[in-house]
Amino acid sequence: MNKKLLSAASTVALVALSVSTEAHADVTLGVAGPMTGGNAAFGDQLLNGVKVAVEQVNADGGLLGEQIRLQVGDDQGDAKQGVNVANYFAGDGVKFVIGHMFSGITMAASEVYAENGMLMITPAASNPGVTDKKLWNVFRTCGRDDQQGAIAGKVLATRFAGKNLAIVHDKTAYGQGLAEATAKAANTLGLKEALVEGLTVGDKDYSALITKLKSNNVDVVYYGGLYTESGLLIRQAREQGLQAQFMSGDGMMSSEFWAIAGTAADGALMTFHPDPRERPEAKKALAAFEAAKINPESYTLYAYAAVEVLSQAVKKANSLDPEAIAKVMHSGISFDTVIGPITYDEKGDPTRDDYALFQWRAGSYSQLPPNN
Repeated sequence: MNKKLLSAASTVALVALSVSTEAHADVTLGVAGPMTGGNAAFGDQLLNGVKVAVEQVNADGGLLGEQIRLQVGDDQGDAKQGVNVANYFAGDGVKFVIGHMFSGITMAASEVYAENGMLMITPAASNPGVTDKKLWNVFRTCGRDDQQGAIAGKVLATRFAGKNLAIVHDKTAYGQGLAEATAKAANTLGLKEALVEGLTVGDKDYSALITKLKSNNVDVVYYGGLYTESGLLIRQAREQGLQAQFMSGDGMMSSEFWAIAGTAADGALMTFHPDPRERPEAKKALAAFEAAKINPESYTLYAYAAVEVLSQAVKKANSLDPEAIAKVMHSGISFDTVIGPITYDEKGDPTRDDYALFQWRAGSYSQLPPNN
């Protein structure tokens, strides 16, 4: 029985998409993320990755012979709306969800999914709290912020030893969590921050913050947050004469970051998984994205991989029961995906730990060689 249901007064934007014309869809797959709002570019990555993967699964026979139909929920990048989406999915009988994208929303929605017998795989929510609760139904294809922070902190401590470091974050579960993990790792290696500041998501003017950074003679700014605020922050910093090195995490892995920041972003550093587009396993999927005129940047292939994991786990379990599928995913077997093999631990985290350093130059980003 559903333990949490959407109230009649609540509203949620949902769209049903058919991705196969061969047969009527029999299995509904929920896709939940920021389809509108300031960070909708990440919603596009999520939906593009899932759609192309589902087209392939359906062409290969679907899930145990049943075609997949997508139901898209727009959480608007807001935790309350994310819970609304989760409750709507639950009330509509959805049993599988790919999403959400942001950690705070994912953690809130995961409780609804767990209580209603629904299995979820997030391609991007990286806060350790997403899986540390060890809910039976929660998995991800990305890594964790404590892993990413360890790499970022090492980069800061080695490249900027003896420099004045500022830690800035957006006060969200993702942004603050990543910033704190990065600072902790840098501190362990001897680099202490000169100041720590938080900004508010949605703000447009960072003059006061930039003045404080300048008055503290900051040499490098590490930002925990998403591309909208980081793009504005770095652009305004350059306009106001702050030439400090900027560095962030995977929240900057979108072409929208450059669209907002412009040439002020040139030279900005960020951490992310090694580019999955370079993997041989991705060749077939990349051809499909090219045919669809989609650029599979950053988390697009992580969403694609989530569908691959689900499809293989269903086949291995020979069941469409979410709990049976979760047991298979927790069993230690390896799943073959476009981002490489994935094996899950008892929490639902991939067992591999792979983050690399990237840099923005002339409107695009590229991975830097190790120790660069």
